[in-house]
Formats: sequence, structure tokens, C-alpha cells
Amino acid sequence: MVKLKQLPTSTDDHRIAKLAAFAIALHMLEAVLPSPLPGVKPGLANIVTLYVLYQYGFATAAWVSILRVFASSLLLGQFLSPSFALSLAGACLSLAVLSLAMHLPKKYFGPVSLSVLAAFAHIAGQLLVVRLWLIPHAGLAYLLPVFALAALIFGAINGWITADLIRHKKAKESVHAK
Repeated sequence: MVKLKQLPTSTDDHRIAKLAAFAIALHMLEAVLPSPLPGVKPGLANIVTLYVLYQYGFATAAWVSILRVFASSLLLGQFLSPSFALSLAGACLSLAVLSLAMHLPKKYFGPVSLSVLAAFAHIAGQLLVVRLWLIPHAGLAYLLPVFALAALIFGAINGWITADLIRHKKAKESVHAK
């Protein structure tokens, strides 16, 4: 009989696992939704990443985002495929931009603007991989306006949803504090 050793876990580990599971579920839901154009998706899981950034900080948001990319690719059978590379590149560049953008003045840069910046970074990361690896052709630039418009629209919508979630959480906390 094999005796399994249990690894010690913290409440942060459990929080990250729950939030990553929620992001993975949203990503899986999005994978079955029809897309108007190949590569254009709303990025629903990014709502979770942005919410986590505001509630728990950058490190937790990075863990949730990267775990989502790896687990979703495994569940969808896309691990180490071009789709995985696109998702990972988009997530990494998006996280890099968020790590810088979260230091911008909060008076002018809230969840909506950070979400739009992250969406533009995500699509830039994906297009960079496409250009350098999959389709090394200058004609790819003709797709930039379509992807930029999608990033703007979905980034704004996801940011508004995130801002609303944060507002509801703060309202709920203020009710419980009284």
C-alpha cells in the first residue's frame, strides 16, 4: 500500500485554486460559444483576473491567470499547441501591462481602462506570436483594426463588469461592517 504525503496548503492557496477554477469555467464556457471571427472572443476569464488584481493583488492575479491558461489548455486538449502558445503569450503580455498600469493614478485609471489596456496587450501578444511563428507575413497588419476594435469593445465591457463586481463587494462589506 502506497502512503501519500499531503502537501501543506495555505488559505491563499485555496483562494487561488477557487478563483482559478472560476476563471477556467468561464474560459471553458467561452470555448463552446460561437465566434464571429476566428480569434475574437470576449475574454470572460479576464474579468476574474482583473477582479483578483483589485481584491488580492498582482501576485494572486498572475497565479490565477497562468493557472487558467495551463489548465484550460489541458482540458481542451490544446496543451503545447499553437492555441496554447497564443493564450500564454496574450496572458503574459496582459499581466505585464497590468503590473505597470496598476501604478497609474487611480483617479484616472480604474477597472475599465485597465481592462482595455489588458485587452490590447492580450491581442498584441497573440498577434506577435502569429507574426513571428505561425503567419510570418506583413499582410497580418490588415487584421489589426478588427482585433483592436474587438479588444476595445470587450475590454470595456469586461472592465464595466469588473467595476460593478467590485462596487457590489464594497457595498456588501459596508453593510456587514455596520
